[in-house]
Amino acid sequence: MRNSIRGIAAIGGAVLLMTVSGCVSNSGKNSMTLMLDVGYLPKHAPFISAVERGFFKEEGIDLTVMPGSGSTNTVTSVVTGKVDAGWADFGATVTSQGRGAKVKQVNLLQARSAYAVVALAGTGIKRWSDLRGKTVATEGGGAMTAMWPYAMSKLGLKEGDVDVVPASSASKIPGLLAGQWDANLALYVSDQPAIDALGRKAAVLKWSDLGISLYGNGIVVSDEKLKNDPDQVRRFNRAMQKGFLWACGHPTEAAEDFQKEVSGYETKTITLAIGAQCGLNWGTGKSASQFGVMDDAGTQKVIDVARRFLGLNPASDLKPEDVYSNSYLEPLHPNETIQAP
Repeated sequence: MRNSIRGIAAIGGAVLLMTVSGCVSNSGKNSMTLMLDVGYLPKHAPFISAVERGFFKEEGIDLTVMPGSGSTNTVTSVVTGKVDAGWADFGATVTSQGRGAKVKQVNLLQARSAYAVVALAGTGIKRWSDLRGKTVATEGGGAMTAMWPYAMSKLGLKEGDVDVVPASSASKIPGLLAGQWDANLALYVSDQPAIDALGRKAAVLKWSDLGISLYGNGIVVSDEKLKNDPDQVRRFNRAMQKGFLWACGHPTEAAEDFQKEVSGYETKTITLAIGAQCGLNWGTGKSASQFGVMDDAGTQKVIDVARRFLGLNPASDLKPEDVYSNSYLEPLHPNETIQAP
């Protein structure tokens, strides 16, 4: 498999050792690097399968998949040319663009965000109204933390109705299991499978159920790359779309691909993550039946939220056409039959 998997990750106090497979030289024209949003997690199984099952080879691309350390860092790595493409949060991309980053979103793999409040099942949190008087943990500088007042306003709650405490990413799940707090602000595609892997069940309150419907993560490419090698970006997008949706339709096989590269996760945990990830593929707007496609209305919504909560300069003249492009995309549609090469 032409995919680079390396390093270690800690989840719930258990250290999971990442296996190492052959790395590909990225000096050739047909080699590319893709940086993920964070370190390898079961939600990333579709990326692994897209490479393992030959979708990129079919397009003449040797792809190396690399771990990330946050969407903003991923966008920065794309801007500086450290990597050819990144998988990054749409809001983080918009905020970076407002600060001068010359990048574009070119393939929206997550038409909806995975923002959620995640608690343990059986601990008294079943619905949003149960959060009053509870303690919720979150990282200090994340987008969800910045946007939490937005969610509170949707609930009719005010500051102080829910106690928010800071916690590192590595301590959030152990702290939840130990009862140090009642819930986490989290991406449920990551935390729900992690809790499952530890033998517990999660209670998930999705922000989308509050009417907070925003674009999630997509593929980010630099303006320079789009100018200098648009054909490679188109081939990349074709391979990614097919490989991603193939994995969604074959979760057990995709889980097996992931297990070859990342140890420590049971099949049911990975398939749970794949199901949650693939549940975000399709949006609700006019482009809902076109996988990966963005539109002005959805992008403007993210721009407005970024101005209000994410530090985008209110005076910024950033427009939707500055943020994304569908020109490098041949979108797939629901119920299309995809076969691995």
